[in-house]
Amino acid sequence: MTATRRPTLLVLDAEPRPRLGRLTGRATIEYTDASTLPERLPHADVLLVWDFTSHAVRDAWPGDGPRPRWVHTASAGVDHLLCPELVASDTVVTNARGIFDEPIAEYVAALVLSMAKDLPRSWELQGRREWRHRETLRVAGSRACVVGSGPIGRAIVRSLKAIGVHSALVGRVARVGVHGPEDLDRLLARADWVIAAAPLTEETRGMFDARRFGVMQPSARFVNVGRGQLVVEDALVDALRRRWIAGAALDVFDREPLAGDDPLWDVPGLIVSPHMSGDTVGWRDALSEQFVKSYDLWEAGRRLPHVVDKGKGYVPGAQ
Repeated sequence: MTATRRPTLLVLDAEPRPRLGRLTGRATIEYTDASTLPERLPHADVLLVWDFTSHAVRDAWPGDGPRPRWVHTASAGVDHLLCPELVASDTVVTNARGIFDEPIAEYVAALVLSMAKDLPRSWELQGRREWRHRETLRVAGSRACVVGSGPIGRAIVRSLKAIGVHSALVGRVARVGVHGPEDLDRLLARADWVIAAAPLTEETRGMFDARRFGVMQPSARFVNVGRGQLVVEDALVDALRRRWIAGAALDVFDREPLAGDDPLWDVPGLIVSPHMSGDTVGWRDALSEQFVKSYDLWEAGRRLPHVVDKGKGYVPGAQ
């Protein structure tokens, strides 16, 4: 960076756009989409991946020319960015750690209560004006296995504790208060609630498969608020139809958006939501504010927060 040239901030765009007014006069802000990203990437000092559903960065990064020194994604996951060339580069990658923790934890607690109290069935019966008394589950005293010991997983444990659920947290390595992967099957076998909140890595891809659903209790419910590719979807569908587990809720999917004719919409016992567990009113403003504060640090030559270990695929100490 020189005194005579403003840094170029390239934004991989999505509507509504981020609020970057505080950077006026401090950066040359340019907007791009997947079609123009390859040609504009070499001219950028900083890349803000505002469209965090896009794989355009992963596709464009291996091209010719220089690359931005800093890439920030407005999401917790970074699997949509990482390719071997980016991993091997000196570019710093940061994520939106901290924005989604509590909202996702609230969403998980809501799903647990909803499934325990059979609320989807109540709404269905109300729509048919059908009075049908049922008994529901007691939540307090039940057990959860939360897979993913980062900030989101820890927030989920706190949220579930507030409604009386005893949680075991599973991470990449065992440490105080966190079980290692070697304990996962044992914990799954006794859990009433299995919550997937892990990042997508080579170790976690497809970790919830037919064998893992077979380990779970027939009364267990499964919730995925991590990444869609953590789950072998056909195996989950089979487990629900065979009643190997009692129910499930998916907020993330292998392919998004879910097509209107996708069979997942009609699976008995499955709650489908459109990747919205962390999106509360004002979340985009919070993401914008987080990025601008990080830009202040970058401009001053100071250490950036939430730096991703590109080899591992997450922020160290966050899993």
